[in-house]
Parts: sequence; structure tokens; C-alpha cells
Amino acid sequence: MDITTDGNRIMGQGHSHGAARGHSHGGGIPSSSAAARNKGRLAWALGLTLTYMLAEVVGGLLTGSLALLADAAHMVTDAGGLALALLAIHYAAKAPTPGKSFGYMRFEILAALANAVVLLGVTAYILYEAYRRFVEPNEILGWPMMLVALVGLGVNLASMKLLSGGSSESLNVKGAYFEVFSDMLGSVGVIVAALLVMATGWRWIDPLVGAGIGLFIVPRTWRLLNEALHILLEGTPPGVDLADLKAEIEAMPGVRRVYDLHAWTLTSGFDAMSGHVVVDDTADAPGVIRAVRSLMKERHGIEHVTVQIEDESLAAEAAKLPV
Repeated sequence: MDITTDGNRIMGQGHSHGAARGHSHGGGIPSSSAAARNKGRLAWALGLTLTYMLAEVVGGLLTGSLALLADAAHMVTDAGGLALALLAIHYAAKAPTPGKSFGYMRFEILAALANAVVLLGVTAYILYEAYRRFVEPNEILGWPMMLVALVGLGVNLASMKLLSGGSSESLNVKGAYFEVFSDMLGSVGVIVAALLVMATGWRWIDPLVGAGIGLFIVPRTWRLLNEALHILLEGTPPGVDLADLKAEIEAMPGVRRVYDLHAWTLTSGFDAMSGHVVVDDTADAPGVIRAVRSLMKERHGIEHVTVQIEDESLAAEAAKLPV
């Protein structure tokens, strides 16, 4: 018996190999990802970032402030990251093709990975420039530096407000949010540096703050990089323990054992699971498939489920096949 489930529909066809395969896709591949639901917010944040970025670059050059230029460099990566996020959403929305059955949904994860790598590179340059300015301090204009930073603080707070909701849903939006968050802290640091420079005349405060801005975002960027790599390497979704999941399925009535069990994330908000379930009687396949589908949806939030039901004879044949 070969049984395929899609939504609440079940079809049966007679086969002698004693196997049944169930698919539950929750209505198929989602028409919009978590990132796509925040497309408008990303566009607004990009507009604000581009506008202020130009002002901050000019202000950094005129005042001679490394802290301001460091913040401007992060704004450049913000703009690039937001633009890349929007591009990822565009590609992710493309319909699947025979050659790309999941479409371009993983483009979002590639965008998040690119954001993390670029941000780490920018941080390395800022640290180098901070060292150089410690050795040879330059003249800094305190008041203009602080005024530019105050405007930047307002822009960053507005962008953070726009992106805060989507950052918990999408790794791509999360990457953009982290970049804007780092810039907000950078603006605060620049304001503090400007006040100290004006009050004390200590020019070394500026490169110190610039280096601090760079170092502060490294742990968050590193986590983002690890999350993106985990997904690209088909890592198990957070909260899913395959050993526990295997035990849960094997505890179901009529189930003998489970093998070749996999769970992975295609893109933010879209996890999948597949596995082979050996049963006592393949006539019970529809009930087992429904039980597995219910377990994955209710306990793990996974609706894209593919289960192959087998008897022991077919499982033994599969074990002999070359890997």
C-alpha cells in the first residue's frame, strides 16, 4: 500500500512491497517567508539608513573623528545588509522550478551569512585604524561630531523600532537588526566621546571608543554567523532532539522502530522532517502517518513532514542498498 497525505486528503494505491509514504506539507511550500512579512519595514529602514549614512560620512571626514567614521562604516554595512535582505526576499518569493524544488528560499540565509562576514571584516579594519590613531592622534571637532551622532541616534532608534518585531522571526531580519543595534550603540559611544574630548581635550578617547564599538558587536555577529552556518550545514532545528523524537515515534502503537530520521531548517520559519518508520502491519499506515504528523506539528511546530512506512522485509532490503 502506498499512502500519500497532503492536508487532510489520503490516497491509497495497491503495491506489494509493503511500504507507505506520507507527506504533510501544511499546504505546500509557504508563499511568504518570515522575512517577506517584514519587507515594508526593511525598506523603510533602508531609506533612513541611506539618508543618514551620507551625512555621517561627510561629518566624520570634516570632524576627523574615528568613532564617527567607525559608526559610518557600520552604517554602510547596514545599508548593504538591508539591501541584501530585500534582495533575498525577492528571490525567496520566486516560484519553485523542477531544477530548484524549494525555490530560492535559502537565499535569505546566504544573505545573513554575508552580513556577518562583512561586519566582522569592517570591525577588523576599525581596530587597525584605532591602533594607528593611538600612535598618531589627530585633531577632532567635538561639537559637530556630537551633533551628527545625535541625529544618528534618532535614525537608529527609528530603524530598530521598525525591525524589532521581525528580528524574532527571520534570521535575515535578525542580522539587519543587529547591525542597526550596533550602530545605535555606536552613536551613543560617539556622543560620549565627543563630550569627553570637548571637556578634557583627550584625543585618544575617540579611537578608544571606536575600538570599543567594533569589539562590542563581535559576539552577536559571531552568533549570527554560527546560526547561518548551522542552517546551511543542515543542522537540527533548535528545540528538536532527534534521539527524543525517535523515542516518541517508536512509543506509538504498532511502531517497531524508526531509522534514517532527519530534521532540518530550510530558511527562517520553515523546518522540515523526514524518516522511515517500521510498523507491524502496513495496513495501519494512515493512522501512523497521522500520529507522526500531529506530533511534529503540535510539539515541534514542523508541518513539512515526509514519513515512509515500511514492514521489516522492506527495511531489511533498504539496509542492503549501497550508501
